[in-house]
Amino acid sequence: QMDVHGRIREVLAETIREELAPEHQQLSTEDLIRALRQRGIIDDVMKEIKFVTDVNETERTSAPKPSTHFVDRDPPVLKKTNIDPTRRYLYLQVLGGKAFLEHLQEPEPLPGQICSTFTLCLHFRNQRFRSKPVPCACEPDFQDGFLLEIHKDSLGEGSKMVDATTMLSICDPVHMVLIKTDTSGETTLVASYFLEWRSVLAAENGITNVAVELLGVGTESKVSVGVLSIRLEMYPQLNKTLSSEITTTQFTLERQKTAEKERLFLVYAKQWWREYLQIRPTHNARLVKIFAQDENGVNRPVCSYVRPLRAGRLLDTPRQAARFVSVLGYERAPVIGGGGGKQEQWCTLLAFLCRNKGDCEDHANLLCSLLLGFGLEAFVCVGTKAKGVPHTWVMTCGSDGTITFWESLIGHRYIHRPIDPDDPPLAEQPKPLYPYRTIGCIFNHEKFFGNCQPSDAVEVCVFDLHDESKWKPMSGEAIKSVCAPGATSSVPPSPPLCASTIDAAVASNEIEVQLRILVSEHRKDLGLSTVWDDQLSYLLSPALAAYELERTTGLSAGNEEFQDAVRRAVPDGHTFKGFPIHFVHRNARRAFATCLRSPFCEEIICCRGDQVRLAVRVRVFAYPESACAVWIMFACKYRSVL
Repeated sequence: QMDVHGRIREVLAETIREELAPEHQQLSTEDLIRALRQRGIIDDVMKEIKFVTDVNETERTSAPKPSTHFVDRDPPVLKKTNIDPTRRYLYLQVLGGKAFLEHLQEPEPLPGQICSTFTLCLHFRNQRFRSKPVPCACEPDFQDGFLLEIHKDSLGEGSKMVDATTMLSICDPVHMVLIKTDTSGETTLVASYFLEWRSVLAAENGITNVAVELLGVGTESKVSVGVLSIRLEMYPQLNKTLSSEITTTQFTLERQKTAEKERLFLVYAKQWWREYLQIRPTHNARLVKIFAQDENGVNRPVCSYVRPLRAGRLLDTPRQAARFVSVLGYERAPVIGGGGGKQEQWCTLLAFLCRNKGDCEDHANLLCSLLLGFGLEAFVCVGTKAKGVPHTWVMTCGSDGTITFWESLIGHRYIHRPIDPDDPPLAEQPKPLYPYRTIGCIFNHEKFFGNCQPSDAVEVCVFDLHDESKWKPMSGEAIKSVCAPGATSSVPPSPPLCASTIDAAVASNEIEVQLRILVSEHRKDLGLSTVWDDQLSYLLSPALAAYELERTTGLSAGNEEFQDAVRRAVPDGHTFKGFPIHFVHRNARRAFATCLRSPFCEEIICCRGDQVRLAVRVRVFAYPESACAVWIMFACKYRSVL
């Protein structure tokens, strides 16, 4: 009970000090309780405290001891929530799931057995939350409470207490994303849902229970995945609730307004496309993408997928942002059955970040958003790579006219120098280093341009965006009407980035220990003994740090010291071999299997000879969200016997 007393003391010490005991400088807990009892305040406080204890319970989940059912690999980091009684909160409780029929056959997990888990991620008005992982089951046992602040300082709404009418005009939904993590740590996106929370404004005593039916994603966007029981509660309670007619009228009006804006934009887009086709009939074959389907199968204008995104203190430079985006996993949208057709699915930012992997479009949209946040003029380019494979990448226009392409999947940058087709044949032409072949259109959050140059080949493309004979623009007003934040209820607000939950040193050690065991076992199978050289292992660290620095900045440093240290560590007549490799996952077994497929690495791991000493060093670099770059270096030294 002491923390309850602590909270009461914080809230009421001032008033009681003034009224009861001006001569006492410090009140004891007993005095306080007596004073509160006299005023009947203690009962009220006890009523309010239930929120606080709920939040505290969720805080205790980050205990180091794993629970009986499954190992919680990255426990949710929950900040202490100080409840400010002058602000409005929405308390959202998830009270379990039902009818997750895909998991009907799953047996009860045995104690200590690692099993697949569900995690629920939420985003509401610049606040992000994550539930505790629960074992996948037909009725998953979600028991979590989230305290969502209705007014955030960062949204410029000050600290006034909001009434029901003001809250009715806040049309931001609670975006909920359900992620499944399998036993090897692979994540899949199960469902993405926008919860309309304002029904609570018309509920009796400010509490409402809703059953949310989650639908699948991509090709399964019409299929039910399961049902979540959710309880919504306003805190503090509303003085007067609205009538349900008012809320339904408001929702209907918003839907009509959104539908009308989207209809007008569609009419405009059709007209724009007709004009574009009249310039040249071949334009029909160009990749001009005006709409794209999100994970729920909803068609949205491409400009709505990009939003200037400031990473706070999590990323310092545009190049670091490019590195961060490149270490998020790459995975094409899943297709059931063959046919070779590319299933198109652009993800909302929350779904992409929570799943920690996505297609090239998701990477390009995020990188473009971050570069816009860093104040650059950035666009997403839609076109093709070699063999006509559709692809998206990012482009920035320097104020001096320099055009830079950013490959969002690997973090490379390329300067674009167009080839002039009218040059004499012997003139020296720049050789393009980038892998892009054609470009159909470019867009960001405010602009959209269709490429109407005679050829859509990137190498001859001139990026003079003010020249309408080269790039056909869309009306900025039309784009703003459907893509500006808050313009329509169908465009979700973009979430902030979260700091990494990974402790890089601990993760590095874990992987290194596992790799040592795997190498020793592998050598044992070959009839070889294994002797580890810890000093040599430590000497590999600077090399791994230099590789990561080079990937981020393009500059390499410190190589001389590393080579010097290795020369001193390897005596005369001995041979040193080293093999670095880079991953974006933290699964040691998978990494080891990949390493063995490389003949160089296999040669080191299976090294035979006189006085063989082995070394391995792992360095995990943590980036925002749960992205990480993992560098591993295997090395050996042995006496050369010729």
